[in-house]
Amino acid sequence: MTAAGDGKPRRIVVAITGATGAVYGVRLVQILGAAPGVEAHLLISAAGVMNLQHELDISKAEVEAFAHVVHNVRDIGATIASGSFAAHAMVVAPCSMRTLAAVAHGLSDNLITRAADVTLKERRKLVLMVRETPLNLAHLRNMTAVTEMGGIIFPPVPGFYQPGFYQKPQSVAELVDHTVGRVLDLIDVPQTLAPSWAGLNGQA
Repeated sequence: MTAAGDGKPRRIVVAITGATGAVYGVRLVQILGAAPGVEAHLLISAAGVMNLQHELDISKAEVEAFAHVVHNVRDIGATIASGSFAAHAMVVAPCSMRTLAAVAHGLSDNLITRAADVTLKERRKLVLMVRETPLNLAHLRNMTAVTEMGGIIFPPVPGFYQPGFYQKPQSVAELVDHTVGRVLDLIDVPQTLAPSWAGLNGQA
């Protein structure tokens, strides 16, 4: 799949920030890095690197190996900082409350928040996989602000088994894949991780 059927790759930006749930970002960039017709761009914040180590026991370099292009979070002059760079979508997975607040208030203080701001101003898809609970009023207002600007707030809430609905997960990896599959649907990347609901009678 290409962005406009012109042979150019569909560019997807993935940012991993300091919220818990680094596995979502890792799995997402792993899939995008292997997807035909997709060019995966990756950014990892300093807190994101720390979570990769603590939660998954993997290094920044190991995750970067999945991406086609890796950006330094401090490089405000990178390609993805400009609206003229035709990226298709951006996903922040996971998205910390700090990053959410910066996006909600237009604070382009690093390449992650700048790229998110560009995504919004160019009317492209921005998906924020926010991770926090319980939510205070500031969190909720920031989510509302991003939604009003056209962004998509996507808390990674796992889908559990109900008769005739989705699947019965057998592992944490399957729960992660189901959520990542739904995100791929949102950014128009074909996926087989989260089959669509076949209806109560099992018929699509």
